Amino acid sequence: MNDIPMAYGHQQNTTNFIVEHPQCMITSDPGTGKTRAVLDAHVILGGKTLVLAPLSILEAAWAEDIRKFQPDIKYGVAYAKNRKEIFEDQDLDMVITNFEAVNFLRKNTRFCKQFDTIVIDEFTAFKNRTAKRSKNLKDIISHFTNRIAMSGTPNSNTILDIWHPALLVDDGQRLGARFFQFRSQVCTPKFNGFANEWIDKPDAEDSVANALRDITIRYGLDECMDLPDNITRTINTNLSKQIQHKYNLLAKDSVLYTKTGTVNAVHAGARVKKLLQLVTGAVYDEDKLVQFVHQERYDIVMTLVEQRAHSLVAFNWRHERDALVELAEKQKVTYAVIDGTVKAEKRKDIVERFQAGQIQMLLCHPQSAGHGLTLTKASTVIWCSPTYNAEHYQQFNQRIYRAGQTQKTETILIQARNTWEPEVYKKLNTKLGRMENLLHILQEVRNGKET
Repeated sequence: MNDIPMAYGHQQNTTNFIVEHPQCMITSDPGTGKTRAVLDAHVILGGKTLVLAPLSILEAAWAEDIRKFQPDIKYGVAYAKNRKEIFEDQDLDMVITNFEAVNFLRKNTRFCKQFDTIVIDEFTAFKNRTAKRSKNLKDIISHFTNRIAMSGTPNSNTILDIWHPALLVDDGQRLGARFFQFRSQVCTPKFNGFANEWIDKPDAEDSVANALRDITIRYGLDECMDLPDNITRTINTNLSKQIQHKYNLLAKDSVLYTKTGTVNAVHAGARVKKLLQLVTGAVYDEDKLVQFVHQERYDIVMTLVEQRAHSLVAFNWRHERDALVELAEKQKVTYAVIDGTVKAEKRKDIVERFQAGQIQMLLCHPQSAGHGLTLTKASTVIWCSPTYNAEHYQQFNQRIYRAGQTQKTETILIQARNTWEPEVYKKLNTKLGRMENLLHILQEVRNGKET
């Protein structure tokens, strides 16, 4: 137990709030450690807990945090292929599954009866009251005595987004059980030529916040005084068995078989490079053509991006950029790209639009955006994959962690277990440590002190 990090003060306060208000909403900023607070509350409340979360973070966030903060919790991660088996396991304290599991539970309500608590991570996934999964969750929610809903962006589009999640938590006690009545209270109709468009009233946010005040707790990242000014956290993932097999084969025999042909690594350096490419979803053949393998990494990145108002995402390979652009367009996330193909004039325009809050995700190659750019509108840097260059790594992180930044910042590193990625990050930190040591010595010399 001595190896388990102490909870920060705001996390302890959040845990206490959950215990005192087991039907509640947690709207703290991303990066404040909501998951840790919920896990600690689960231990105090006891019973069995069901966690609904985005597919991409079942293992990367929830299972990882259990192992780190509450290793005594017996948990199972339920995917489509093993869902029934996991839900039938009576020895588990916690079941972690994705949103689509509510459709399964609606058809198999007997499984709901074993749970005391439900946790809805990123509850905006259920903001649309007419969606199938929202209706199904509403139908089964009464089986859960304790209901904890989490999101750092509860009303990203309109105040109406909060109504259905609140209904799931308190059965309509605070915002009412009738949507159209709530809409009339907080919005004004405006005819747009085809139908009424509902516009938030000036006092809508205040009135809703007051109504939900007693069951809601929120900490902004900048309010967490016990947090360092910059938080670096690692999201560990596992490759699928199929991809891990391909990785091991490439590592051992320097060859990778794809649907379209064979990729060879002629020497050790090339092999490591292609191994790192493979982890992120693709490799390049001798003709520099992309051979796509998987895209699990990008689902994690986009989940993190959607949880935050403005993020800086570092990519190292062309296929990463293209895959993230495709997902951003599909998920209607505003984005821009800065890499070697973007001319200086356009780059200046992109930076200005980003700083004005018009862009949610800025995709950057570290070498192209590592110097001279101020991107303090973002409070988060997400590394889709590691770079070998310590200077690029440090300089890129400092695009947000610099003069003019008024928020606490976070650096998120995504890495796959049993691959080269953890080793690369380890080497990066070693290089940075040496760099800091040198800078410290130079500072001491400047000040006339002995070293």
